[in-house]
Amino acid sequence: MAAAEATTLEAAEEEATPEEEPKFAPGEMIHDVATVNGMYQNWFLDYASYVILERAVPAIEDGLKPVQRRILHAMKEMDDGRFNKVANVIGQTMQYHPHGDASIGDAMVNLGQKDLLIETQGNWGDIRTGDGAAAPRYIEARLSKFALDVVFNPDITEWQMSYDGRKREPTTLPVKFPLLLAQGVEGIAVGLSTKIMPHNFRELCKASIDVLRGRDIQLFPDFPTGGLCDVTNYNGGLRGAKIRLRATIEKVDKTMLVIRDIPYGTTTTALMESIVKASEANKIKIKKVVDNTAAEVEIQVHLPAGVSPDLTMDALYAFTDCEISISPNTCVIIEEKPRFVGVEDMLRLSTQKTLRLLERELEIRQEELQEKWHSASLEKIFIENRIYRKIEECETWEEILQTIDAGLRKFVRIEGEKPKANDTRIVLARAITEDDLTRLTEIRIKRISKFDGFKAEEYIQRLEAELAEVADHLANLTRYAINYFEGLLKKYGQHRERKTQLRTFDVVTAQKVAVANQKLYVNYQDGFVGYGLKKDEKAVMVCDCSDLDDIIAIKRDGTFTVSRIAEKTFVGKDILHVGVYNKNDDRLVYNMIYQDGASGISFAKRFLVTGITRDKSYDLTKGTKGTKTLYLTANPNSESEVVGIQLADKAPARVKQFDFDFAELAIKGKGSMGNIVTKQPIKKITQKSLGDSTLGGRELFFDSVVGRLNHAGHGRYLGTFDTDDTLLRVFRDGSYDVQSPDLSLHFDTANMVVLRKLEPDTVISAVYIEGESKAHYVKRFKVETSTLDKRFTFIAETKGSKLLVATAFTEPQVEVKLQRDKKADKETEKILLHEFIDVKGWKAMGNKLNYFKIHSLALLTDEGPEPQRREAKKKAGPATIPRPAAAPEEPLPEHNGDVDISAAEVAQAQAVLKTPKSQLKLF
Repeated sequence: MAAAEATTLEAAEEEATPEEEPKFAPGEMIHDVATVNGMYQNWFLDYASYVILERAVPAIEDGLKPVQRRILHAMKEMDDGRFNKVANVIGQTMQYHPHGDASIGDAMVNLGQKDLLIETQGNWGDIRTGDGAAAPRYIEARLSKFALDVVFNPDITEWQMSYDGRKREPTTLPVKFPLLLAQGVEGIAVGLSTKIMPHNFRELCKASIDVLRGRDIQLFPDFPTGGLCDVTNYNGGLRGAKIRLRATIEKVDKTMLVIRDIPYGTTTTALMESIVKASEANKIKIKKVVDNTAAEVEIQVHLPAGVSPDLTMDALYAFTDCEISISPNTCVIIEEKPRFVGVEDMLRLSTQKTLRLLERELEIRQEELQEKWHSASLEKIFIENRIYRKIEECETWEEILQTIDAGLRKFVRIEGEKPKANDTRIVLARAITEDDLTRLTEIRIKRISKFDGFKAEEYIQRLEAELAEVADHLANLTRYAINYFEGLLKKYGQHRERKTQLRTFDVVTAQKVAVANQKLYVNYQDGFVGYGLKKDEKAVMVCDCSDLDDIIAIKRDGTFTVSRIAEKTFVGKDILHVGVYNKNDDRLVYNMIYQDGASGISFAKRFLVTGITRDKSYDLTKGTKGTKTLYLTANPNSESEVVGIQLADKAPARVKQFDFDFAELAIKGKGSMGNIVTKQPIKKITQKSLGDSTLGGRELFFDSVVGRLNHAGHGRYLGTFDTDDTLLRVFRDGSYDVQSPDLSLHFDTANMVVLRKLEPDTVISAVYIEGESKAHYVKRFKVETSTLDKRFTFIAETKGSKLLVATAFTEPQVEVKLQRDKKADKETEKILLHEFIDVKGWKAMGNKLNYFKIHSLALLTDEGPEPQRREAKKKAGPATIPRPAAAPEEPLPEHNGDVDISAAEVAQAQAVLKTPKSQLKLF
C-alpha cells in the first residue's frame, strides 16, 4: 500500500513539472552525450600504459626504446655500406614512428653520441661541452659493423605491423649482447621513471662469460666522460641506490688547478658557471676560470696568491658541480610489464637470452646445411648416374618425375628405412619431395657437361664437416657462447678500456672548506657579536671566519653559548672571550680560574667544550650568584701555562704572591668544578710563561683508499707529529717533496712511492736508469732541502731517465735478473743497497751497476713496520706538593699461622682511631 502511494506521488511530481524540450534552430540536432564519469580513469590508465610500454622504458629483450628500435630497423633497410643523410633516415623512420621528426632526430643523435651502434660523420655535438649536433641535412650516419654483427637477424626476428598497417616492423630485435647495460638509458613515464647507468664494454663481455661459467659477478658504471666514481652505495642500480661522481682535478702548481674530466651528466659550460657562481657567493676564492677544452677536457682554475690549492680543490667538490650525485633506478619492460631488477640480474637475463638466440641461429644454420647437403647429394647422384638420360623418352610430367624418383631410390634411402644386405646407399635425412625432383629437372645442360665429381664430393664433405661443427656447437652450447663473447671482446673491445676511475670518496663538509670570507667582530660591553659590526665604534675584530661557522661566547659570570654566526647577534653583556667553535676540535683547551660567589673560594680548571646544543646556555662554574671569572685563555694545542697570582691587600695570608702551574691540572669536561687555588680573595692574575702541549703531538694516519690524512685511525699509521714535524713524499718520476701534515692535502697514491714522517736520520735509497746511457745507478741520500711544498728531482734529468725503485727502509735489498756478458746465461743476484753505496748528497749521480745487461729489478724489502705508537697517557690529577720517589718496598713475609699482638699495640691502634683526620695529615 505504501509503495503504491509512493509511485503515485512520483508520477504526480513528474506531471506537475514536465521536462522542457530543448529548442534548436532549423536543421540543428543534438549529438550523443557521454558523461565524463569513469572516462578519465580508463583513459589515464591507457595513456600511462602506452607511455611506459611504447615511449619511455626499454625492453629487456634488446635494451631499446621503440623509437631507437625503429631507427635501427630503418637504417638496416637503407643499408648499402655507405653513409646516409640523417634527414633521409628520419624520413624513413617516420614510416614506423608516429611522433614526428624532432623526437626521431634527438633519439638518433643520442644513439650516435654513444659510439656503439651508429657510425657517424659530421658534427654530431659533444656531450662534454653540451654543444648540439648540426642540422640533420648536414650530418650522415650508417650502421656500425658491431650493429650489423650483433643486432640483426631477420630469420629469428618477431615482426608486427606498423602503426598504419602499411609496413612490417620488429617487435624486438635479436640483440646478442647486453646492449642496455652498455649504453645506459634514461626515461620518464607516467608515475614511473628509469635511469640505467652505462657500463664498460669489455667488463660486460667478461661478466657474461663469468655468468656462463657459473661465477658470481659484480658490475659498476663506466661513463664516457671519465672522472671519478664512488660506487659504495650502488647496490646494483636498484631503487634507493646512489653514486657520487667527481671531476678529475690536478694541482699544477700553487696558483692553478686543472680539471681534466667532468662528472657524467654535466657539461664544461655548466661546470664553469657553477664555479663562477660559488666564487661570486664568496664560497671559494679564485682569480679566473679558463676553458681550453678541445680533444680533451681542460678547465684551468687560477687562484690568487695565498690561497691553498688543496682547500680550493675540496671547496670545488663541496660547492660546485665538480661533485654530483646520481640515483640510479633500473626499470625495464619484462613480459609487457615494468620490472625493477639489479644490473647483475639484468646481465644474467641478457646472457641467457643471448644463449637462446645463438641456439636458434645454430638450429637454422643446421637446417640450411642439411638442405644444401640433401640437394648436393641428389644432384651428384642425378648427374653421375646419368638419370637425366632416362627421361628423354617420357611423354608426361608425371612420368618424368616418377622416372627420376625411381632412378634416385636405387642409390638413396630415407633415415629410418630398413637397410638391405650390404646396403651402400646414401642415407637421406628426409624423404624426396616433388620440389627436389623439379629442381633436378631445372639443371642446365651446360652445368651437366661441366660437372666435376671430385669438386662435388669436396663440397659435400665441406658441408658434412660444417654440419658436424654445428652439431658440436649445439651439443656444447655454453662453450660456443663463451667463444662468441670472447670473439666480441677481441674484435670490438679494442680502445674500449674503462674511462671512469672507481674510488672511495671522503665526505667534504661545507664547514671544513668554507672560505674565511667574513670577519668576526665583538662588542664586549654591549654583548653583540657578528660580522656586521664593522661600523660599531665599540666593536673590535677577533678573527676571520666564514658564514657557515659557529661562534662560542664566554661571559664573565662563567656561562657560555654556541650559536650560528650572523650579521649581529646578542649573546649577553660582559663578554670575556669570543671565537670560532669547531665541535670536532679535541685539542682546544681552555684554562680558567674563577671565584665562587657563595664561598669566595677560587677554583682553577682545564676543560674541553664538546657535545653542545646551539643557543643553549651552559655554566662553567658552580652557578652560584656572584660568581665571576678571574682568568681565561684558549689554547689551540692544549698548551699549559704558569700564572702569577697576587692576593688582595686585605687577605690575611702572609704570602700574597705565588705562581700556579696549569700543567698540574687534568683536562676534564666543561662541567667539572675544578681544583681549589686559594680561599683568599685574589687581586690580580698575570701570565708568566706558556708551557708545552699537554696532549703532545698528534697521531697521524694515511688512508690510501681516499688518499687523505686523518687523526681518526683510518689506514697506515705514520707517527706522532708535533708542530714542526713534516712529511716526506717520493714520487715515481724521481722527485721528492716535504710537506706539512695538513689534513686538506690530496695525495695521488698511484704516483707516490714513499710517504712517511721525515726524521733527521731518514735516508732514501733509489735505483734508476739514466736516460742517455741506459745505465742503472744506485744512490742513497738524506733530505737536505728545507723548502716546503716544492719538488726536487734526485735522478738524472736527461730525457728517458726513469726511477725503478725507491725506499726509506734502513737496510733495503733488491733482486736483479742480469747477464754478466753477451754469451752468459741469465742469473739472479740479491744486492743490499746500504752495503753497495754510502750516503751521499741528493744531487749525486750514484754508483753504477756494472753488468752487461739488466733484465729486471725488484725491491725485496718494504718500508718496514709501522712506527711504534705511544701509550695513552693517564690523566694526572693535581700535584701541588712535590713528593719524593718512594723507595722500593721489600715483600712482606708470609704468615700461615697465628699472629701475636701485644696489649701495647692494641692500645696504640685505639688511640689512632680516636685522633681527628685533620691531625693525621693523611687527607
